[in-house]
Amino acid sequence: MKRVYPVTNMSCAGCAAGVEKTLQAQPGVLYASVNFADSSVLLETDPKITTPERLREIVRAMGYDMIIEEPEEARTLKESIEESNYVKLKRNTLFAWIFSIPVMILSMLFMKHTESHGDISMLNVILMLLSFPVLAFFGRSFFIRGFKQAGMFKANMDTLVALSTSIAFLLSTFNTLWPSFWIDKGLEPMVYYEAAVMIISFVLLGKFLEERAKGNTTASIKRLMGLAPKVATVIRGGERVEIPVYTIKVGEIVVVKPGDKIPVDGVVTEGDSYVDESMITGEPIGVLKQRGERVLAGTINQKGSFNFEADKVGSETVLAKIIEMVKEAQGSKAPVQRIVDKIASIFVPAVLVISIITLAVWLTIGGQSHFFHALISAVSVLVIACPCALGLATPTALMVGIGKAAEEHILIKDAAALEQIKDIDTIVLDKTGTLTEGSPAVTNYKLFSDRPGIEVLAELEKRSEHPLAEALLQWANSHIGASDIKTELTSFQSITGKGVKGTFDGEEWWAGNIELMEEMIGTSKDDSLKVIFAEAMALSSEWQARGLSIIYFGVRGRLLAIIAAADRIKESSAEAVSKMKKMGIEIHLLTGDNRATAEAIAKEAGISNVFAGALPSDKENYVVSLQKRGRKVAMAGDGINDSQALARADVSIAMGRGTDVAMDVSMMTIMTDDLRLLPRAIELSRGTVKLIRQNLFWAFIYNLIGIPVAAGLLYPVNGTLLNPMIAAAAMAFSSVSVVLNSLRLARK
Repeated sequence: MKRVYPVTNMSCAGCAAGVEKTLQAQPGVLYASVNFADSSVLLETDPKITTPERLREIVRAMGYDMIIEEPEEARTLKESIEESNYVKLKRNTLFAWIFSIPVMILSMLFMKHTESHGDISMLNVILMLLSFPVLAFFGRSFFIRGFKQAGMFKANMDTLVALSTSIAFLLSTFNTLWPSFWIDKGLEPMVYYEAAVMIISFVLLGKFLEERAKGNTTASIKRLMGLAPKVATVIRGGERVEIPVYTIKVGEIVVVKPGDKIPVDGVVTEGDSYVDESMITGEPIGVLKQRGERVLAGTINQKGSFNFEADKVGSETVLAKIIEMVKEAQGSKAPVQRIVDKIASIFVPAVLVISIITLAVWLTIGGQSHFFHALISAVSVLVIACPCALGLATPTALMVGIGKAAEEHILIKDAAALEQIKDIDTIVLDKTGTLTEGSPAVTNYKLFSDRPGIEVLAELEKRSEHPLAEALLQWANSHIGASDIKTELTSFQSITGKGVKGTFDGEEWWAGNIELMEEMIGTSKDDSLKVIFAEAMALSSEWQARGLSIIYFGVRGRLLAIIAAADRIKESSAEAVSKMKKMGIEIHLLTGDNRATAEAIAKEAGISNVFAGALPSDKENYVVSLQKRGRKVAMAGDGINDSQALARADVSIAMGRGTDVAMDVSMMTIMTDDLRLLPRAIELSRGTVKLIRQNLFWAFIYNLIGIPVAAGLLYPVNGTLLNPMIAAAAMAFSSVSVVLNSLRLARK
């Protein structure tokens, strides 16, 4: 069983790493991946061994919660909890600052120590009373979660904040109530109330800004969810009733009025209308939907109205699967993120050790007289070394990149694909449906008669089962025009491997290949027929050299027309190939079609590397041969007959309109017929990875510089000690800056 579950109350990357490690260690859990940026966990479990209820209890014991209700209910519940937590965080941040600012002002304007004779200072008492609510009420979540983590012998950001602020507050309280203890030893009893409250206030402010910014990283998911309507009209008991969409059952008749969003997937049973399917296909022109045609959830009905029978509801609709795929992709981990997770998991314990070493070194070098310097440095190390920026660096960039790709009809199944496609130097393209339209159409024709009887050809092709019949029928219908002739065949015959014959108006009409033509015309030809035949053969040779399929049409012993059909190259293919070449990518065409057709298509698209007549195993071997040459290979195909090659490629890309099969077999699905989205996906990959590297660089540099400065490395040089309050502000800024940097990609 594979599903994404919301996880609430996580406050840092360390929390996410702890939840992931704990869940991964549970019996029956095959895979666990926690996404801190999205507050969710992707779980793959064996339902025979464990249950969501059991895993939720384990998560709750850690001080968090996992929502296991049905997806629609879970989403609503998560949104409600997040909204409540956001309001609470906003309130706590506001009140923390209301109490902290007076503490800060009083500390700056007046002396922070007691009188020399050891009496209790009223100023310090006031500072203590103002500081207490900040720690006990507005910042109590840090202490609650930190305590629960300690009970499980774990540590996270809450541990660092709780330790640093409690040490500063408790020492200040002791110095306020018993100042003589230090005075008797010849030391000034310093108080650090402003450091304690400002740490809490800055961390709360950072979390508040971070949560607000993180909300924008999930905007693409929210927009996709917004495509589906909340209510729908169905026919129950012979009456039209309006019900919530999630209560629609398979088999129910749904009524769609002009302008309505279609609520679920189904098949039209009555009426017709044009439907805007741009959210699925990217095509701006409405598609005519008649009886028997499929309609998809989230698409928009235009001016007509119709009824349809629901056949896929809830999580089974194409839209729901797209949303789930984007969620899973955003929750999956890129290879670089796994390295970061390992660093984050040992980061907090390492910081605790560094803080203790800092305290010990200061006391060893300076003795008791440097006790307060030692304490300030140790507390600053605890505060500045929050791993939040490190933990947010990769997932926020991935969420924005994958979300933006989804908006542009590029579905990325795995974050690894988004990271890996930037390194691709070779792309292998299937021909049919990838470079070409995927269905044949008439491209050339020559008529040898003023009245060629095309309406008869249309009747012949209506009855034919040949793959080219539909293309010929469409062409014939477009050329018939207004005709008074009522065309009814009195006989019809399909000749396997040759073509079709039929009788109309007492004459025998035929359409097929050159063998059927020679059979119907015969070897003896009059002079006029010889001229037509010679012209037909010349055209046939020319068109066949371009990879076109030839159809001959005639009546009795006469040739009336020669028609060429082919699977036409898409308008976007040549431009896409040209763009990928400019990006330094080598393009290969791989097809099971004949050499002439393959080379003709390759020439039109601008591809020089062609392998034709390939069986599925040949395609796989071709990809392997490229990899053996040290190439990083992406394969783009239809996801079915290219499955072996797709599985072997470094990155597999399915072309099409987001069918179930295509989405299942590929790492990435281009949901429209526009091949230009392939270089766009590469651009997005490069942009996302560039962001990840920027984020990680600043997160590492921040800690690399911040921790030594906090430990007092600059004190012997210029007497600089980092105030814990400044450390808290820097820590908050680092997390917010990483999220804001990731959001730049969404605005490009």
